[in-house]
Amino acid sequence: MEQSGQGGRGGRDVVIVGAGVAGTSVFLHLVRTLGREKAGRMRSIRIVDPNPVGRGLAFGDTDPLLLCNTAAEVNSLLADEPADFVAYLRARGRPVEPRDCVPRARMAEYCRDRFEEARKTAEALGVEVAHVPAAVGSIAAGTVRLSTGQELRADAVVVCTGVHRPRVPDGFAAFTGHPRYSPAPYPAVRLRDPGAGPPPGAEVLVLGCRQSAIDASLLLCRDGHRVTMASPSGVLPAVRFSLGAPVRDFPPLERVARLDPADPLLEEKVRRATVEAVRSLDRTPLRRQSSSAADPVTRLREETALVEADACAWPGVVMAAMEAVIELGARLPAARRRALLERHGWFITRYATAMTVLNARLLLAHIDSGALRLARAYPRAVAYEAGAWRVEWPGPGEPARARSEPGRFDHVVNATGFDQPRLYWSADGTTLHPAEPPRHSGTVDFLAADLRVRRSPGARPEPVWVVGVGTHVRIPFSNHLRNVVRQARRVAEEVSGAADGGERAAVARGTAV
Repeated sequence: MEQSGQGGRGGRDVVIVGAGVAGTSVFLHLVRTLGREKAGRMRSIRIVDPNPVGRGLAFGDTDPLLLCNTAAEVNSLLADEPADFVAYLRARGRPVEPRDCVPRARMAEYCRDRFEEARKTAEALGVEVAHVPAAVGSIAAGTVRLSTGQELRADAVVVCTGVHRPRVPDGFAAFTGHPRYSPAPYPAVRLRDPGAGPPPGAEVLVLGCRQSAIDASLLLCRDGHRVTMASPSGVLPAVRFSLGAPVRDFPPLERVARLDPADPLLEEKVRRATVEAVRSLDRTPLRRQSSSAADPVTRLREETALVEADACAWPGVVMAAMEAVIELGARLPAARRRALLERHGWFITRYATAMTVLNARLLLAHIDSGALRLARAYPRAVAYEAGAWRVEWPGPGEPARARSEPGRFDHVVNATGFDQPRLYWSADGTTLHPAEPPRHSGTVDFLAADLRVRRSPGARPEPVWVVGVGTHVRIPFSNHLRNVVRQARRVAEEVSGAADGGERAAVARGTAV
């Protein structure tokens, strides 16, 4: 793939692939880099997505029951204006406190409105702007080819695709197209459609126990179904008010980013720094700030009570810990980064992705009413016979026996999560594909600090950048919104040519991502 230069028709043509939060943020930051004296550098900006701007998987669902898991104070699209989302909501008559969790539809509205405002600004500067409702098939030699057959000229491409492909849960590979199987809980409207979702008053098996499964269970119970939630671990996320900005500076976590990547005690030092940070907020032993109950319902009940009593300090540290690991992880070799995340899987599954106390209360209400049960095991075998799912649970002598779980279900909802998005090289190495082509030479499994695509470490950079979830090949917690908008600002400055020499040097060192 060859770089196409600065554009020969009065500035650069930029294509943003994806119109969700990451793509919208890139667009906003691009427009902010222009100014009248620099507007000539940009000829056009096209944002390509089959869905309307802001209506991605994460925030595009309009069901009011689905809340952001992060606080409003950390949901700004602008890296330099962290209070922008709160200000947006208040300006539209929606009273909100910085640490409140709001319906996800509010984020979609925010993306759409900020996009339209920035579009007007760009067009006033002479920059052509368009949302192109299509998918991207390939990126090559200054051309972006769309699913419609149309081709867009591009001097720079920023790939901001989020997650789309649901994981296939164990035992269900043969049933992914079954009419009584929902591959994902989103969009929620599908679960309310008797043709695509469960029939009225159904017995539903939800596979998973994290955020997607919690969403699915709340939606289904609200609509009158009886739900059984099952997962191999049976471990629900912890409970917190919301995921807000760090409540203060934490010197132990600030030191994490400077740890030696080759230190054999790296993982243990990260753990110690996190514990030390929590203790700086509250000397109460950590075991008393969460529940150690073996039964998941008892643990959920006890942790909800702790949050309501304001008796746990650990949520104030979580975002600082995540951001410290993001900065450290960007410096680690891939194998060491995986080892770090595996070692701290307990932190990720329970605390980094903890549920809001609002959802915890709803789950407990459905459990107490009998509408929701948590299975003690994951199905050992499953079949669809005589118009129903027949589930076989672990039997005598096997671990995690579940005697009391029903064996018949009307519908199954997969809520085990989504595969991470990837870019694929064509077989001849000249073209990039956001979706896996029939023949390819492999995936983009390396990103340098500037987030530009290269065929291999040390190869010349392509005119293609990645922002958001797709940076998972380099960045831990790649969906962390505050880091995504920082990436968007940095890449926008690079694409527009606005970064000065010192900023470019910082990117090369990896300190500005």
